[in-house]
This record gives sequence, C-alpha cells and structure tokens, in this order.
Amino acid sequence: MITEGRAPARDRYLPISEHGLIGDLHTAALVGTNGTIDWYCCPRFDAPSVFGSLLDADRGGSFELAADVPSRTKQFYFPDTAILITRFYSEQGVGEVQDFMPIVDDPREARRHRLIRRVVCVRGTLPFRVRVAPRFGYALQPHTLRLHADRAVFESPDLTLTLTGSAPMEADGADVIAQVKLHEGESAVFALDRVGEEVPLRGCPVAEAEREFTATVRFWRNWLSKSRYRGRWREMVHRSALTLKLLTYAPTGGPVAAPTTSLPELIGGGRNWDYRYVWVRDAAFTVYALLRLGFTEEAADFMRFLGRHVNLVGDGPTGPLQIMYGVDGRCELPEIELGHLEGYRGSAPVRVGNAAAGQLQLDIYGALIDSIYLYDKWGEPISSDRWDEVCALVDWVCEHWDQPDEGVWETRGGRRNFVYSRLMCWVAIERAIRMANRRGLPADMRRWRVTRDAVYRQIMRRAWSAAENAFVQHLGDDVLDASLLMMPLAKFVSPTDPKWLSTLDAITRRLVSDSLVYRYDTTGDPDGLRGPEGTFSICSFWYVEALARAGRIDEARLAFEKMLTYANHLGLYAEQIGHTGEQLGNFPQAFTHLSLISAAFNLDRALER
Repeated sequence: MITEGRAPARDRYLPISEHGLIGDLHTAALVGTNGTIDWYCCPRFDAPSVFGSLLDADRGGSFELAADVPSRTKQFYFPDTAILITRFYSEQGVGEVQDFMPIVDDPREARRHRLIRRVVCVRGTLPFRVRVAPRFGYALQPHTLRLHADRAVFESPDLTLTLTGSAPMEADGADVIAQVKLHEGESAVFALDRVGEEVPLRGCPVAEAEREFTATVRFWRNWLSKSRYRGRWREMVHRSALTLKLLTYAPTGGPVAAPTTSLPELIGGGRNWDYRYVWVRDAAFTVYALLRLGFTEEAADFMRFLGRHVNLVGDGPTGPLQIMYGVDGRCELPEIELGHLEGYRGSAPVRVGNAAAGQLQLDIYGALIDSIYLYDKWGEPISSDRWDEVCALVDWVCEHWDQPDEGVWETRGGRRNFVYSRLMCWVAIERAIRMANRRGLPADMRRWRVTRDAVYRQIMRRAWSAAENAFVQHLGDDVLDASLLMMPLAKFVSPTDPKWLSTLDAITRRLVSDSLVYRYDTTGDPDGLRGPEGTFSICSFWYVEALARAGRIDEARLAFEKMLTYANHLGLYAEQIGHTGEQLGNFPQAFTHLSLISAAFNLDRALER
C-alpha cells in the first residue's frame, strides 16, 4: 500500500523483530532499535494506545529519543532484568538510552505507570534529539499541551500524561521536542507519568532516575533468582520467563497472550487480531511453564484470577468458560475495526477487541484442569471449593465433549469435530481422576472413567486416517494438524507408539519446513480466513518436544537450536515465522515463550538420560 505523498509503507516501519519489551506488570511498551517507542497503552495492556505508530507510522504517535547524528545501533537487556538498553555508535562518540518502567508496591504509585528514558553518553560527545508525540485513544482523541519550565502536560478527555525532563523542552504544535548534547559521563532523563486526582505530579531528576534504575534491577533479579532451571539453554529460558512475567497483569494475576494488537500473520493480509487479553488456554500453559521453573507465586495468582473473575460453575452460551477474558475479568470484548489506521506496513484491518471470545473451544477445559492439577501437585493443594468447581467443569465436559466447535486455532469457517478438542477433553477428565485418586477426593468416578474411555476410543477409531497413516485434524478426514503434536505431550499416547511415530513422520513430511512447523495447510480456505500464514512457533517447539520424547534426540536438539536462530536480537519471538525468516504476528507472544521453556526443559531431561 502506497499513500500519495508518503514513502511506501515498508520503508516507514521497523521490522516487528526490531523491538524490545519493557513493562510494569500493568502495561508494556515496545522500543525499536532506532530508539523510538512506537507502541504503548496506558494504564493497562488493553487500554487504547498512546503511542501507536507501530500500526500507523504517520497518525499513531510515538516517543522518539535517538542520537542526532548518523549512527549504528545495538540493543540488549541489562543482564537478568527487563531494562532495555539501546546503544548508538557514531564518529563523535557512543551513547545509550536506558528504558524501563519501575515496579512499585504502593498501589497509588503503581497507577503512575512511570516510563523512564535515561540517556547517557559513555564515550566522546553526542547530541540527542527528542520528540514526544502522543496520539490518545488509538489516535482518535485530540489533546492539549501545557508547557511549564520543567514539565509538559498532555491532556486528553480520558487520560493525562506528564513529561518531565532534565533538558529544556519546546512545543511543536501539540507535541514536545528537545535537544540535548552530552559529554562523556553525563546523562539526561525524560520520564512520562500518568497523572490525575489519585496520582499527583512528581518530577524525575537524574538522581531519582538512578535510584529507580537500581530498584528495578533489584526487583527483576530477585524475581529471577527463584528459577530452578540449570540446563543448557539458561539464557533463552530465563529471557522467556521474564517475558511471561512482563505479560502478566499484576492486579488480577491474568497473563495476556501478547501486548499488541493487529500485527499481521502475513504482510498485507487480513489475519490481524487483538491478543491483549487473558486466554484460558494460554494462561494455563503459562502456569505450566512457570511451575516447571519453580515460580509458584504466578500460578497462585492465576488461581486467584479464576476464583475472583471467572464463574467456573456458570453455564453461558458456550459453557461455563469463555475462551478469553479481559485483564480485569470482564467477559464482553466486542471486536471493532479502526479504519483510520493503515495497519502495520499497510496490513489492514486494525482490530481492537476479539470476537473469538464468543466461540466454543472445548480444548480450554483440558488446558485449565491440567494447570490446576499441576498446581495442586507442585504448588499447593487446591481448596475444597476449588475441587467442587473442578468437578462441575468435568461433569460439563462429560456431557458436552462430543460436539463440533471452533477449535484451538479459532477458525471462522464454522464448527467442526476437531480432534485436538477431543484430546483435551480427555485430558480434562483424566487429570481430574488423577487428583481425586491422589488425594482421595470425592468424585463421580464411574461416570468420569466411562466418558474418558469413550473419548479415547473415538479418537483412536475415527481420528485415524488410513490414507495419511496418521491422526488428523477432524474426525473422518485426511487433514494433518500440528496441534496433534500434543498427543504424547499430554500423555494420551505413548511417544513411541507405532501410530504416533507414523503421525510424527507424516507431520514432518507435510507440515515441517526445516525446523519450522505450519499449523495446517491453509490452501483452499479451510478456516474461513483469506490468505496464507507463516509457520507457527509454538508448533515448532512442540515438534522439538515430540521428537525428544520419541527418542530422536539428535533431531530434536538440531531442530531446537535452529529455532533459537529465529529469535530476535533479544531472544524474543512473535507468533509466527515468515518465508524469509521474518517474525510475524503479535509480539512478543506468550505461547511461543512458554513452549520454548517446556521444550528446553524436556530436551535437557532427554539428553541427561
């Protein structure tokens, strides 16, 4: 898409992978390798954007802070933290921008959502330029600017932000610009705060920024020190753990699937979705991954999210559970298109909200009950009230498992008899039986066992394709689906069962490209959506784990090492990998990082045998 008077869309956007993530466990921001914050929602993940140039380079708004001379840049995280450093290398000297959001215990201060940008000259002399151009409400709400001696106030109908800086600032229309020249050892600070009746104005001088930096380092390192992982891929596993933590909404304990919306699965395509919500499936898998590493508090927080915000014994139009909720637990997530935004590199439409919230996806019951089972085993025993809720969920699954649904991939082509959905219904019942047996809890065991066995027999008989010599996507068809890589991971089938090994070979032939795995064949409009997509990174890590469990250790390790080469410079992953190795889809994505953790954990274990 080329708009008259503007450069081509491709030239006005950084690649998705050229970003790092910072956050305060309420919201997050993406910082490009050019020093620009081009995505930031305030005061929480699913709030309207303040800086949204990631989705419209001209209208979306941004916070630019960069060397004002030609320079090369590199980006890295301050070790074992979520503090992002962007370095600028020029003939005049070397400088860096340190970006972070403090984590505070005081609820009143937490509502400030302070975003600190500290710029430091480390060698020579270097000029920097600043432009702060907020565009409130997804660039739909106008704002006014009031400039004072030491601060600038951006005020919109729904949100007021204050910029304080240690360098003089000027107005440029409703934006703020500044220039600062630093000599070796000198620094300057720019801090953006949300303010209001409950959050008073507060400056951020250089000394305070230093204290906030030290406190933020201490928070992240203290948190990460709880990890029990000592395997071969410690750096990547810990970066994934930090990313999962960054994607958690602290007030409720709900983890979001990604901090962004509408980043495309294909440049120019229409597979653009809002992922800033709490998916039951993604959250449950996140609990599993973090429990593996020893982070029990996050699992407990998610259990509290369920207890306070999800009616586990309700009976809505799609059963007791929705597939996703708002970070505050709300159920209504209406999907709308923002036609005034061009989309990342011209990839329209831009969507906020997600209509998939109203879908029936039976697999979520297995994911959720599996996470409760693991929490009961590795965290702390669940309460009697929680067990009653589990029983109600399992009873509902026993009554409703044998029906079509939209499936794990949230297809929009109508309900079908997805095998993965049946598989995870089996998991839901089987894990509940395990809990009841282990703790002697009361349950309708006869009904549960009869239903569990019926699900198993249906899958074994009707999900097997003689033509493909493999388990397939729907009952009675011949379409392969990478979600079935979960069959041995969920302990439904032995990882060395001949039928499973044949399925693994079929997936390798048809869905694997090098180490990368497609979800399914998208030709012929099988899912009600137009256009192809990239390989799905969670499937690629599932593939690694399936290979390892099947005893194909060398293949698994090679596939895993190859997958690591597709991470960005910070160890972050989007949802998908494109044909030329580019990252596609919302970024960074929890699904990918939690599956990396699981694959690394199990591959380590296989290598040690």
